[in-house]
This record gives sequence, structure tokens and C-alpha cells, in this order.
Amino acid sequence: MNDWIEQRPEQFLARLEHAASRTATPCGDETMVWHLWGDADAPVLVLFHGGAGSWRHWAHNIDVLSRTHRLLVPDLPGLGESAFPPDGDDAMAVATIVAAGINTILAPRTRYDVAGFSFGGLMATCVGAIHGSRVRSVTIIGSSGVGPIGSAVELMKVRHLTGEERVAAHRTNLGRLMIADPERIDELALAIQEWNTRHSRLKTPSLSRSGALPEALAKVVSPVNGIWGERDAPANPRAPQRVAELRELRPDADVRIIPGAGHWVAYEVPEQFNEMLLEMLKRSRP
Repeated sequence: MNDWIEQRPEQFLARLEHAASRTATPCGDETMVWHLWGDADAPVLVLFHGGAGSWRHWAHNIDVLSRTHRLLVPDLPGLGESAFPPDGDDAMAVATIVAAGINTILAPRTRYDVAGFSFGGLMATCVGAIHGSRVRSVTIIGSSGVGPIGSAVELMKVRHLTGEERVAAHRTNLGRLMIADPERIDELALAIQEWNTRHSRLKTPSLSRSGALPEALAKVVSPVNGIWGERDAPANPRAPQRVAELRELRPDADVRIIPGAGHWVAYEVPEQFNEMLLEMLKRSRP
């Protein structure tokens, strides 16, 4: 997993960013930033990060997934380097900006798979509803918009902290919300958390709890997949109910749980996650 171990986190992330091509699409009067990896002729996979996140949420997945797919990975509106959306209180309005960005980057008839982590799962479902059969599959990863609300996760305030106190607070928050195994909270995770926190503006929890995900899911015509970590903090103790509700909403959905993993499952257990996602995506291609 620690493919960055011979580099400092900043060097590893810079290497990933340097390997990408960067583009921007409209977001209100400003822009939404995208990073693209992989062969331009490969099947397209669009990846949406989680709340208070950026493309860096996929740091342990980009190298592997880009071997077989062309990756389109944005900073979602109001997060990372992307501008705040004109209507940040409406999930479908935000997703409409994202869907328009995909239209700008891809040729009109190019089909694609979309996968989203946490808040990104809401965006993936909304985009799947907007683009219809053009979307080969929608994969929802640890999203709180499915099923009952889980346990409230109390996070430490970090914006006023500096130095070691700030690092310690990030470590605490990652352990409470994102990563189940404390040994997996490494320097790279801390560096990503710090950068993402500094650039987060959109209030995503209220959007995730708005009911927009099941409403959009009812309009999705593509195959649907779901991946949760067994120890997903926002979902527990009701994770089984979330899985059951997704299966009730979409009886055809392929929904799986990765044992022992937390909310940021793609980072905590990337080998298992990458293999599972790629297997799901294979089934969506003719």
C-alpha cells in the first residue's frame, strides 16, 4: 500500500499531479479543475472525491486504475481548487455543473463509468441520473445519503490550531471519521487531510442528508454498485441497513462490504478496493 514510502508525501502527490493533464470547465463565473490520467483511448472512469476533499482522496488508486482506464478526477465545486458553485445548497444544481464539465471534456457519445466516495457518491448518482444511458455504471462508495442516518461523528476543530497540535487533531479526526486502523493513518493521509481542510468551503453534510441521493437513484438507468467498509464510522451502527436499503432501491445492485475497513476504504485498503472496483467495472462493459 505504501507505494509513496520512498518519497515524502508532498513529493508523491507532486509526482501524481505532474503525471496528469489538467483542464478546467465552467463553474458559475469561475472554473472547476479536473486532472486526467491514463490513455486517451482507454475506457473512461470518472472519480468523485468525498466531502472536504479533493482529487487527493484517490492517491492510492490513481496509479492502478489509470493502467486500464482514462481517469477524469475533478475537485468538485466548492472544494479543492474549484470555485464555489452559484447554488451550493442544491445537490442537483452542483451535479449539473459537474455533468456539464464532463460534456466539455468528453466527446458527446463517449460513455463512461462513474464512482464516488461519500459526498462524491451523491454526485455520482446525480450525474448518473442526468446523463442516463451514457453512463455505463454508477458506483457508490461509503455514501451517507443511502438509508438511515448513522452515528454522529464528533470532529475536532482544526482551523485555529498550528504545528503539532494541528497534526494531532488531524490524526484524531482521521481515526474518528475516515480510517479504522490507526496504523493506516500515515504521513500521506495527514498531508492530504491538511491540504483538503485548508481548501474546503462547500458544506457537504447537509447536501448528503438532503434526500437527493435516493431521488436521483430512482432515475439512474445504469447498473449500480456499492462498496462500504465494515467499520465505516458515519454508517455505523446502521451500515447493514444502508446496504439493505440500497439493495431494496436497486435489487440488481452489486453491493459489497470490505471487512475491517473504515470510511475512506479506497485509501485504507487500496489493494482490495482497486481489485473490487475493477471487477465491478468489467461487468459494465459489453
